[in-house]
Order: sequence, then C-alpha cells, then structure tokens
Amino acid sequence: MKKSEIIRAWGRILTGYYPSISVEITRECPLRCPGCYAYEPEHLGELGPLRSISDHKGKDLIEGVLDLVRRHRPLHVSIVGGEPLVRFRELDVLLPRLSAMGIGVQVVTSAVRKIPTEWSTIKNLTLSVSIDGLQPEHDERRKPATYERILKNIEGHRINVHCTITHQMTGRDQYFEKFLSFWSARPEVKKIWFSIFTPQVGIAAKETLSSTERTEVLTELKDLRERFPKAYLPGGILAGYRKPPAAPAECIFARTTVNFTADLKSKITPCQFGGEPDCSQCGCFASAGLTAIGRHRILNVVSVRTLYEASDAIGKRAAQILHRDS
Repeated sequence: MKKSEIIRAWGRILTGYYPSISVEITRECPLRCPGCYAYEPEHLGELGPLRSISDHKGKDLIEGVLDLVRRHRPLHVSIVGGEPLVRFRELDVLLPRLSAMGIGVQVVTSAVRKIPTEWSTIKNLTLSVSIDGLQPEHDERRKPATYERILKNIEGHRINVHCTITHQMTGRDQYFEKFLSFWSARPEVKKIWFSIFTPQVGIAAKETLSSTERTEVLTELKDLRERFPKAYLPGGILAGYRKPPAAPAECIFARTTVNFTADLKSKITPCQFGGEPDCSQCGCFASAGLTAIGRHRILNVVSVRTLYEASDAIGKRAAQILHRDS
C-alpha cells in the first residue's frame, strides 16, 4: 500500500468506518470448482447455501451496491461472487460510477467470458483472475474457465493472476516455477499473487495442504521470487503464511473489511470465508499482507498493530456516540 492509502485507511478506522467492503454481487456461477468456499454449506451458516439466497439484477443491483458504498464510505470495494461476469451489464454501469467516486475496485473473476474492452480504461480498477495451477489441474478444477478461454477473454487487459495453492499442486518437480514462467511471460499479467487453500474447522477437504507441504511450498516460493519479479512474494507475506493470526479477532484484514452476500444486506462473518475457518491453516493473501504490515515497527519502537488497536478502539467509540452501525 502507498503511504497516502495507509493514511486514508487510518482516517476511516479512527472514525469508525471500514476501509474496505466485499460484495458477492450474484449467487450465480457457471463453474463448480471443488472446495470453493463460497458454495460450501458452512459459508453463510443459518442463511443457507449461497445458491439459495435472493440476489439482485439490473438497476436494483446497481443501486443496491451504490447504497452500501454510500453508507459505509470505503476506500476499496472487492466485487466477488458467484461469478461477477454473470452481471457484466450491471458492472458496465457500476464500475465507472465507483471510479468516479474515487473508490478503488477489484473484480475477482474466473474470466469465463470476455471481459468488456471498455473496462481497460476505467481508473482504479483491478482485475484479479483466478488461475489455479498449471493447465491440466486448472482446466479440470475450473472448467469451463479453461486456460484457452482465459487467454482469449483477457486480451487487451492488464490483470493480476491469483492462484490458490491446493494439495493437488504439491509434490511435483518445479511446479510453481513452471507456473510462474508461463504467466510471467504473458504481456497481460501485471502481478501474480498466491493464496493457500483455507479449510473450515473439522472439514477434511482434499485441497488442504499438510504442514509439511505448506512448509515446502513456502520455501519453494521464497527461492523463486527473485527470478520472477511479477510474483508478489515479499518476506512479510510469506511470514504471514507461516504464522497466521490465531483467530479472526486477531486478523487485521477480517477486522477492517465488511463482507456482504448476494442479498446485499446479510453480512458474511467472521471473515470472507464465513463459517468457522481454520485460522491455523489460513492462506488468505490479504490477511498475510496486513499481518505483515501490522508486525512492522515504526522507528523500531511501536508496531503498526499497536497503533491500529488504539485507532480501532477510538473508531468504535466514535461510531457508538454517533449511533452508527459501521
């Protein structure tokens, strides 16, 4: 984050607002990815599975998202799903309006359909495309959003690749080197991000890495980062994966982001994963990043986290005084 962005985020925290919101703008998705947290039964708890939630279309969706933004005044909005491109017509209207409000927007997509050419000119828009492993594993896991389709659908855009590492990718010679070689060579790619699959407590998901696999993967990524500048793998993030926050209440990302599901009113708690995520195995890229920032010591005296805790307390008190639901 830039210094100016950190200062603005601090201002939101001090006044009791969330710096960031995440919105599942649709319950629909043409993919059936194994282990997708959004469609796991634990994700929304008593609300039921995501596909059973009432969602919005057309003007109702556009105005509903804008209403959330006006109410919560975030600096950043993540648009997730479901598959956001299912609502590309609404996004054609919504994205420029959010940009005009000075808000940074990230659209997280499988690139299962063509990304509108016009989006390449929208200021403060980040396109994050989920690409999980090399072509054989990815195509099997994320069809119909295959490598072939993604390469066609991202033409003319600049994207970030987001790879969620699963057990199926481990134990293979030079696997991540091959992945980074392929996507680093693509002119459309700006950055390559890695997350690690995060399971729910007590759920034996096939995608979950063992502790040994997790250590081996992080060691491999550390060795590769100097050779592949597009790979965003600073030491602080890798340390965040090695020692994640023990609980959502200790996670700066979970505490600074409010997550809404497709009805645009129900909140996803305790973090974007919903349910009861196994924090000891957390692989959330954003959580690791903010954990790294929180551990940084200003002038080698006080940690950023200490300042955040004080600011958060002030912000919560301000919200109480103003009788505001933040």
